[in-house]
Amino acid sequence: MGACVSKVTCCCRKPHNGVTNESADAVTEEQGEAYELPAFQEFTFEQLRLATSGFAVENIVSEHGEKAPNVVYKGKLDAQRRIAVKRFNRSAWPDPRQFLEEARSVGQLRSKRLANLLGCCCEGDERLLVAEYMPNDTLAKHLFHWESQAMKWPMRLRVVLYLAEALEYCTSRGRALYHDLNAYRVLFDDDCNPRLSCFGLMKNSRDGKSYSTNLAFTPPEYMRTGRITPESVIYSFGTMLLDVLSGKHIPPSHALDLIRDRNFNMLTDSCLEGQFSNEEGTELVRLASRCLHYEPRERPNVRSLLLSLAPLQKDVETPSYELMDIPRGGASSIQSLPLSPLAEACSRKDLTAIHEILEKTGYKDDEGTANELSFQMWTNQMQDTLNSKKKGDNAFRQKDFTTAIDCYSQFIEVGTMVSPTIYARRCLSYLMNDKPQEALSDAMQALVISPTWPTAFYLQAAALLAQGMENEAQEALKDGCNLEQSSSSGH
Repeated sequence: MGACVSKVTCCCRKPHNGVTNESADAVTEEQGEAYELPAFQEFTFEQLRLATSGFAVENIVSEHGEKAPNVVYKGKLDAQRRIAVKRFNRSAWPDPRQFLEEARSVGQLRSKRLANLLGCCCEGDERLLVAEYMPNDTLAKHLFHWESQAMKWPMRLRVVLYLAEALEYCTSRGRALYHDLNAYRVLFDDDCNPRLSCFGLMKNSRDGKSYSTNLAFTPPEYMRTGRITPESVIYSFGTMLLDVLSGKHIPPSHALDLIRDRNFNMLTDSCLEGQFSNEEGTELVRLASRCLHYEPRERPNVRSLLLSLAPLQKDVETPSYELMDIPRGGASSIQSLPLSPLAEACSRKDLTAIHEILEKTGYKDDEGTANELSFQMWTNQMQDTLNSKKKGDNAFRQKDFTTAIDCYSQFIEVGTMVSPTIYARRCLSYLMNDKPQEALSDAMQALVISPTWPTAFYLQAAALLAQGMENEAQEALKDGCNLEQSSSSGH
């Protein structure tokens, strides 16, 4: 779901792009201890509401279930660390203790092969999980719905190896069960390295099933018993080997018929012609058929998969983003983006220029903001609220920023009218008074009210720069510029 959501320290000298038979034993140790992230923590609902701009529709990454009971949002913690937030529907996880125990257990895992769980939220009926954000789509997108180029053979081999490494790491930490392993559960990070989503490690909740995919892809023993076992996970791994080989989602029963008839051409992606030898293709088919064995005990274990896949690796020194032909870090650099006058002023922390632009723009960006006023509000209190705004605007115009903060605060505290522009003006007033943390909070609140407002992103950047957070400020500027570009081009 790269921007890796936190600063990661790696004690390895270079990225691990493949393992040999001899090095397979070191995989778990290397991934476990070499990958550092903040400890698992419990977030407040308010923190996650702010991070996702009020769970804005624009921030939805994926939805699951007939009526989308579980929705995943992208967000930013404190406008800095990118995160993915999974929000369950209200009937899921009725027992808060069970939810917290499960989340804390999965949250102990730390591997560069996982999109790791950073925390959770359990307040009232709310159940939310917080994970690292992976910006470069899912394996399903790159295999089944690609636009410019099909995934290359060496990258496909890397995907299944890294996936086996992820499963082995989880098994070594006592989490051998993975619910509904499929191509949507594999995500690509900033460097385009594949990672396994941590969400599938959570035990079943009341409203979910261990397998949400078509029954044709479900392990046969699950159909009989309704229980998932480590061998069931291997079966699902076999279906993914078929996905990678064919570039299609072929039902296992059909695939096994093709294998029995030695009809390998029907099993291999035509886009891969000339990219691999018959021996390599045959080995992957052999491995898939072993994983898909009807009898669970006849299937290989994860370590066996790892040892079979490691020798097949090709182009192990080539970074994943090169194999995928995707710019490293995802989005383009700030230098390549056309900056509007406000973006330019915020990138230079030119507070005087920002003031001039906000003053000139006025309240036109508040158009369409929902303001519900009851009949009672058209009274003295309403008049007082409008007077606070008027006094604040006057102070803002006169550059009396301390008075502006007081007046705008009075307006905000009454809470009968919502105005992103007032948060933006108070944000700048805080910056003028050397209060960057308060300014950042206001920029985030403006984004909750108006999730697609570039001004809020630009002001976030100015507040982050005032705190010396150069990289995070660049990200905020990029987000604002991309929004402005897409709106001007009519998307």
